Amino acid sequence: MKISFLISGFLFLGTCVQAQKTISGFTPSNQTKQEKAEQEYRTKQSAERYKNHLYKLTSVPHLAGTPENENVRDYIADVMRKAGLQVEIFPHDIYLSKNPGESLVEVVEPIRIPLNNREFILPEDKYSGDSRLTPGWNAYSGSGDVTSEVVYANYGRKEDFEQLKAMGISVKGKIVIARYGGNFRGYKAKHAEAAGAAGVIIYTDPYDSGYMKGITFPEGSQPSDNTIQRGSLLTVDFTGDPLTPFEPALPLDGVKKIKRLDPKDVAFHKIPVTPLPWGSAVEILKRMTGKGVPAAWQGGLPLAYRLEGGTGLKVRLKVKQDKDFVRVYEVVGTLVGSEFPDEWIIAGCHYDAWSYGSTDPNSGTAMLLSLAESLGKLPQKPKRTIKICHWDAEEHGVIGSTEWVEQMRDELANKAVAYMNYDAAVSGKMFGGSASPSLKKLLIEASQAVEYPDSNKTVYQHWMAQKGGRRGSTAAVGGSAPVATENEPTIGNLGGGSDHIAFYMHAGIPSLSAGTGGPTLYHSQYDDLFFYNKFVDSTYKMGPMVEQVVGTMSLRLANADILPFDVSRYATDLATHLKTAEKAIKAYSPTYSAEKLLAQVEILKQNAEAYESRIKALLASDQLDKAKLAVINKELRDLEKAFIDPKGMAYGPWYRSLYASSDPYSGYASWMLPAFQYEASLKSTANLPDIEARHAKAIESLNTKIVTINQQLGSAASSLGGGKN
Repeated sequence: MKISFLISGFLFLGTCVQAQKTISGFTPSNQTKQEKAEQEYRTKQSAERYKNHLYKLTSVPHLAGTPENENVRDYIADVMRKAGLQVEIFPHDIYLSKNPGESLVEVVEPIRIPLNNREFILPEDKYSGDSRLTPGWNAYSGSGDVTSEVVYANYGRKEDFEQLKAMGISVKGKIVIARYGGNFRGYKAKHAEAAGAAGVIIYTDPYDSGYMKGITFPEGSQPSDNTIQRGSLLTVDFTGDPLTPFEPALPLDGVKKIKRLDPKDVAFHKIPVTPLPWGSAVEILKRMTGKGVPAAWQGGLPLAYRLEGGTGLKVRLKVKQDKDFVRVYEVVGTLVGSEFPDEWIIAGCHYDAWSYGSTDPNSGTAMLLSLAESLGKLPQKPKRTIKICHWDAEEHGVIGSTEWVEQMRDELANKAVAYMNYDAAVSGKMFGGSASPSLKKLLIEASQAVEYPDSNKTVYQHWMAQKGGRRGSTAAVGGSAPVATENEPTIGNLGGGSDHIAFYMHAGIPSLSAGTGGPTLYHSQYDDLFFYNKFVDSTYKMGPMVEQVVGTMSLRLANADILPFDVSRYATDLATHLKTAEKAIKAYSPTYSAEKLLAQVEILKQNAEAYESRIKALLASDQLDKAKLAVINKELRDLEKAFIDPKGMAYGPWYRSLYASSDPYSGYASWMLPAFQYEASLKSTANLPDIEARHAKAIESLNTKIVTINQQLGSAASSLGGGKN
């Protein structure tokens, strides 16, 4: 379609959404101005422009540390400069596996069969034959060359290895074969190595992703028998560069020197690990002769799965992979606020990919570039600063964004309002999101203001009508259940696996992740423009739609009189998560009670509801004292930091939030009140008094902050010296 048609279409969509009765955080007079600004903003989107960015970004493979990825960096910087943003590039020297090195798997006995570890070149997919594409590999693998017997370990979870031990199956000195799913791949390697395994093969099973779910690629969107999931294995007890915990990995040749750990003192995996497609894994699995697996361990291949291969089956696994310092680059574009330049709304997505990255991550990158252009075209600048950030080396372990947060920690503590992550944000047609409590209402209200393409529904209505939420690669990974609220779509808890981690779980900045999901050939070479055009969105209208939701949230945070945080949601969600923690502990300690903490939360609820009532009345009066508003907004920005505990978690002090963390067993799942969750996972009560005391202090701190705001609100009307805003 022509660009003029799409622009006029989005003009129409912007006018057919009913005006919201109230937009949180605005006085009536300023809401009128905001609605006008949003209507203007929603005339700027273009499906053709989004498509062009996606093609520019993902026409060649671009691993972190390669010249191709530097070209992507330069394109991002150029687009944002032309859009009128100030652009800074932050270099970091990271210790990582730059390339796959050498890897091979072969059946040695009873017959010799070399096993394929590359996707096929397909005539219909012109991108599949690029010489820069790599074999399947897992970054941060150990190096080694082993030939041994085989043990099947289901998903390679902690409980799977415990069950093997209970069944009398030893993995010591053997090669473990495990299927993707259930946890972060690095923990499969970690648990296997801890149990004495000599190596690990990870494969995609068709029960989880493949013909059991639908037609396979290229005819359908499911992984085929040669589709390989790449990925990092890094499992140190912090996030970021493995040699610089708590400190930014500044350039080795820079003025400021950062003390780095000696690599030999870091808990890297020592055993070789590599991924295979199920078309290769079946050559091992079908030759296994041991006892049958438990029913839940049976996969989707047409054979009876067995626990052991037996003495007659030998497999060779070889990986030679070197690690070294690699320079990566964070690209940050800034639209300086007209009134509050030192209050930052931050949006981000990483730009490095395992191959092309057309869905993961660069659908998000393309959307953010379009966002920068749309914001740059507005006649009036936002009141607060908007930063649009593009992170490097996320795929190796959420590294680039973490180093930037560590580098900017002090400024972020004073200036950050919120962080919004858009990794793979336009990967399908099912909208959804995950968020910290204070940002849930913002996400819902923004989705109510944007029309879903080619329908008479808003994004919110489409979201509510969906069966389930936004799908993604970690959908099967468990974790703390989302807080269900009547007449609202399900909004998930933020877990691991992307660039919100350092902002939310280390620095205490309210965060969210949102976008559309759908079919995926996750981390394979087939995540390319052929796949995107055929299976994700051939119209490219989802890019502008997501950009409209993202821009609406950004502009509301930037222009609000009072930051539109859902303060009462803290009490609602805390009560739910405390009851969940109490239930988990009662399972092995029946007399345990979280009654005292729940009583604190009830007081918090009352004060939060008082805040909501006062803020509503004050905004409705249209009489605000700007000086007092500045103080109130500073207090609001600091609410999330009530959960930041300098002691951190027992499984890693870098994870400082008492409220949320990725769990240390799966790496992906969300753990709400993680100190309790970890204690429950150990079936221990020894640390509960300390954990309760730390949470009591955090809840009291949050409550005190809200009481202080309420006191400020009592004197924030203009009759005490202010004027109309």
